[in-house]
Amino acid sequence: MASAAPRGALGHLRQALATIDKDKGFSLAEEELQPLGLPAVDAALGGGLACGALHELAPTAPAEFGAAAGFALALATMRMTGGRSALLIQTDFAALEAGAPYGPGLDGFGLPMERLIVLRVPRPVDALWACEEALKSRGVAIVIAELPEAGEVADFTATRRLTLAARAGGGLGLLLRHRPLPIATAATTRWQVAAAPSTPDRFGGLGRTAFDLSLNRNRRGRCGRFIVHWDHHERVFLPQTLSV
Repeated sequence: MASAAPRGALGHLRQALATIDKDKGFSLAEEELQPLGLPAVDAALGGGLACGALHELAPTAPAEFGAAAGFALALATMRMTGGRSALLIQTDFAALEAGAPYGPGLDGFGLPMERLIVLRVPRPVDALWACEEALKSRGVAIVIAELPEAGEVADFTATRRLTLAARAGGGLGLLLRHRPLPIATAATTRWQVAAAPSTPDRFGGLGRTAFDLSLNRNRRGRCGRFIVHWDHHERVFLPQTLSV
């Protein structure tokens, strides 16, 4: 039997690989996190939403899909820094079922439309292929792939491929299903989203958009339920301060 490698050999190899240019995809630098600015949520996530990873979102009920999509777009808004864009991939059927993005509405939500790329594809398998290729690119900050129904095509094998692509490119991948998939996948986190009551503004008008977030799977820490608000002016999340 061959002798074991010296104790420090693996450490020296990691240091050598870490010096290779990140564009070649070999960097072992410390994992990037996207803090949400919500102490309870960030603590559960170990500091923030892991980048270079895949995360799943689904509504708690069909009528709540707008809330799930809104949460995904709020995350995209937070990630669109340094001139990078966000990519939204929709299948034709998903767009028919849930609707297409509305420019003025998204602009009012805080998402800069000039930095959002929308790609329409005919089949779920095409959406997965486009998502995988986009996640490998360092020019895209976040990729959202919307799949109709439960998106059964995005099973463990498919989500493992997406995870590896996200790790190679360092971007953030969101798989947005129209309803939850009841089988295990390779996603780092799995969320179910619903709308929550918002607090009226000081004039009695509509308040900030509010989300009821259920973190049902978390490879980095505990799960939990959180009520959060989206400030579309500052483009940040705010914790719930009133009981619901």
